[in-house]
Amino acid sequence: MRLDPHFRRTAARCCLPGALSALLLLGCSPAGPLPLAVETAGATTRLSGAGGPAPNIVVVMADDMRFDDLRFAPGLRRLARTGVTFENSFSSFPLCCPARASFLTGQLPHNHGVLWHGKPQGYRVFDDSRTLATAVGEAGYRTGFVGKYLNRYGLDPSRVHGTPSHRYVPNGWTDWYATFEDPGVPGVLGDAYDYYSTPFNINGSWRNHVGRYQTEVVGAYTRTLVRKYHRQPDPFLLYVNYLAPHSGAPREADDPRGVRDRAGRRVRISTPARPGRVRGRFDHVVDRASGVPRGGGAVEPDVSDKPPFVRRRRDLSPTERAAALQITRQRAEAILAMDRDIARTVRTLKRSGEWADTVFVFTSDNGYLLGEHRLMQAKVRGYEPSLRVPLLVTGPGLRDGSRRYDPITTVDLTATLLDIAGAAAPRPADGVSLLDVLDGSDTGWVRAVPVESAYGVQEVGSVFGTGDHRRSVGVRTSRFSYTVYSSGLRELYDLSRDPHELESVAGRPAYRTDRRALQGVLDRLEDCRGSGCLVPLPDRLAVDAATNRRASRRWLTEHRRRYGWQ
Repeated sequence: MRLDPHFRRTAARCCLPGALSALLLLGCSPAGPLPLAVETAGATTRLSGAGGPAPNIVVVMADDMRFDDLRFAPGLRRLARTGVTFENSFSSFPLCCPARASFLTGQLPHNHGVLWHGKPQGYRVFDDSRTLATAVGEAGYRTGFVGKYLNRYGLDPSRVHGTPSHRYVPNGWTDWYATFEDPGVPGVLGDAYDYYSTPFNINGSWRNHVGRYQTEVVGAYTRTLVRKYHRQPDPFLLYVNYLAPHSGAPREADDPRGVRDRAGRRVRISTPARPGRVRGRFDHVVDRASGVPRGGGAVEPDVSDKPPFVRRRRDLSPTERAAALQITRQRAEAILAMDRDIARTVRTLKRSGEWADTVFVFTSDNGYLLGEHRLMQAKVRGYEPSLRVPLLVTGPGLRDGSRRYDPITTVDLTATLLDIAGAAAPRPADGVSLLDVLDGSDTGWVRAVPVESAYGVQEVGSVFGTGDHRRSVGVRTSRFSYTVYSSGLRELYDLSRDPHELESVAGRPAYRTDRRALQGVLDRLEDCRGSGCLVPLPDRLAVDAATNRRASRRWLTEHRRRYGWQ
């Protein structure tokens, strides 16, 4: 084994300028990350891989999974009881393509340029010549990719090589098993979003998989790579991407049909396909959609404080509520199928002897709105169910069932994994390693969490400036959620008093000072780059670990009280 599972790690801290260093207790030396020492009885092992062995890293990413969807993943919940759960984990750009590009690069979307999942800011603009894979590969890791890549991979050409992407393998991957969207090439069957007919690019050659549930194919390839890499001496990184619970073909007999809103307009509904063995498993528990409050009634009685895309919506119609219920059940079933497949991979890691030396991570690319604020099947928006994602980490020395309440974003997760691997960031990093927090304890909510979104090609007249395609930018603190839209409209929610974001206080005089403080932070975040994104919160907005823990627990309790099931 490479690591003693009972070690105590001590992080070598780097230097950040001024007060931020003292606040965050994090950092990097000008020459790059310092090696992280692992102290054991009478010996020192290096976790970072700099001059010594390093742990394997397995990252499993779901697609469109809400933070509270863990209710439907019993295997992952068991892992959480022997790992570390981050209760304030956020996707800073809650949309598949930008979020995944952020994880791979460690950069926020306004820096890597992927701001949408289609033309013109989608996969075709993504430079994947330097990513997490190339970085850890240079640190001595073998690297395997399995499952979904970026939206329109297979359809659009690679920016790096200009070649058709259904045969393109990005730099840095030892093994590449990626699903791709049908490019119209003769012989290719199915699509990345077809659960029962999925083509895979396998190290540059494509292979069809017809009639087998995609979740199982992704898992089978993952376990193949575990067994392959187990026979070799170097550590490995596996980045595994399930489509679940994202909607996908084929159409099924129990999918909602004929759904109309209160104005009589037809509403498009999409659901994930799922195997028969999991159907109906949660019907006795799930009696309404995830975003419909207990006891019925309006999901949000008054939306006059909301942006136009919410104000123009009426409360959910009876057929919309029935459809949202069915969507929630089908998503739950797809998650259960994924959860069972992940359990098989964990068993393979254990039987091979690799589990004791493996840092295992589970997360999602973004959250999902299922009724909240009258929004059906929505993401991208800067509301909590869209921003929040599950994040579980277990590994050597991390199997204590603890929880962390410090905020962590997608790019922070990337920085943390690079720190674990002893690898240098492939690009100027917009996030920061939270290895100290993961391996130790919370430090408090002292750093701003950036939030941004886009929605297709931006309209003319954005307050963000010419050529900026973002629809909104914002900042999240322990107490506040603040968003500025390209039209100039602002939303501000005091989550301590309004955990469900039902009433914006942006125009209230009592919050004028808070709003100005938040705007000052946002001015620094809006176009930040690298270490400039590590914006410390002013005293008015920062809170210590104990205060943040209490606030976070209250928020979670209120969420369960309004939306939870028995």
